[in-house]
Amino acid sequence: MGRVTLALLMATSMLLAGCVGNGEGVIDEDNIRPIWEDYKLIDERIPTTPGIFQTIDLRTNQSTNTSWAIFDASNGGNCCEHYLATSIHGTIMNIGGEYPVWSNDRGQEWDTFIPGVIPDQTCRTFIPTNPGQEGLGEGSIVQATNGDWISMSWFPYVGGDLKLDKFYAILYDESEMEWKWCYNRLTEPFYDRSWQVEVVGPIDSSLGQGEWASLVISNFWHQTQNAGGQISVDGLNYYPIQFPNRGGSEPLMEVDLNFTNEDMSPYWDVNKPHKEMRAFSVPSGGLMFPDYFDNGNAAFLDTTLSWNEVDRQFPSEYCAFDSTATLHCVSLSGTTFTHYMSTDGGWNWETQDYNHTGVASSIEEWEFQANGELDLFVLNVRYQSADGPDVDIIYHVRDYSEDQSPDTLTYLGLGDLDSTSGAGNDIRFDFASLGILRDGGAVVAYHDSTDPDPLFAVEMELPY
Repeated sequence: MGRVTLALLMATSMLLAGCVGNGEGVIDEDNIRPIWEDYKLIDERIPTTPGIFQTIDLRTNQSTNTSWAIFDASNGGNCCEHYLATSIHGTIMNIGGEYPVWSNDRGQEWDTFIPGVIPDQTCRTFIPTNPGQEGLGEGSIVQATNGDWISMSWFPYVGGDLKLDKFYAILYDESEMEWKWCYNRLTEPFYDRSWQVEVVGPIDSSLGQGEWASLVISNFWHQTQNAGGQISVDGLNYYPIQFPNRGGSEPLMEVDLNFTNEDMSPYWDVNKPHKEMRAFSVPSGGLMFPDYFDNGNAAFLDTTLSWNEVDRQFPSEYCAFDSTATLHCVSLSGTTFTHYMSTDGGWNWETQDYNHTGVASSIEEWEFQANGELDLFVLNVRYQSADGPDVDIIYHVRDYSEDQSPDTLTYLGLGDLDSTSGAGNDIRFDFASLGILRDGGAVVAYHDSTDPDPLFAVEMELPY
């Protein structure tokens, strides 16, 4: 099935979108110009391999080619993935591989932090390292709401120190403008992909105090045994944390999620973990895990780092706030996504469906981001096409506060490669990864036959 056909199907699905709350406006398609008539090249300098991707205006069903910059595993990734994030200052971060890699100028120049021999003086486990010889690794990274970068890297293989299964906590202290690191020994023998998130503070716990806490989970242990959690109040020294039993027994508490009258900082547009963390930070403090307990209630980690049960039902496990205090959740049923949006703390929801029936035989990977300052929502999907190979796409919803329907669909790469997540597969794309720059450009991972490893692209043409 062709790409224009997909656009037509998508346009039809927009008409079937549901809405609960304020309702949707009616669009006069006869008066709509293609959105790219208002595009401009954000930077005349294409920093690396240029990419020309097909973009479809879903409101006019017209298509054009748009410019992106393409980056490979040498800019922070590895054989199987990129772990992308962005800062409020427009930094692109990537720790799909061993170390944090970043660019402050949309990919023109890149820097890498490699731990020095001696760790930070505050490290509980004071073990030096062999810089650049730690082994093959993978990590996670996110900017906290005070500007710090909290990250970690897991080295499962033997490095120059002849050790394996190592956990390195890596912190960029914004106030000191300095990178720091500590070695942390895990209790679990196998970690797999890490997910990381900020627990909004101030934190006052048995582990100490801090502006925030950093929670890291093992993809393997967390999803199978509610274990694999490590928590830190300084971003350097981590301690095991046990997750609650899903059958429930934690204290009940109420958590107000309506922050529409609060002064939300721009950090709330970038502090989002990967969706597979299945949790979102709460502006008043703490961390919410929607649909955690067997009864559908949420789990809540408060600012004392104690677990609670919240009698609230969310439409999905995958939710996040933006800087306007809008709460976004995305669910997947079969090959149809639904974007839920609430401006009153989750009591009322507006919805928008993304229906891939007849186009996709299955959904492989996906991720979403929302930026309140830009009024921009993006949804990235990698699906098994009905015609065979995997296809990478990204939807843009501009001015979502006025109209939740997507205005563009962009095909990333050639869409000509089948891949599978997980060790032992020859061609791997382990997870989707996505960020939004301060200027509105998307940073998104994809994979096609032009490179044996996953790539990522940075959007170069934006509405002005």
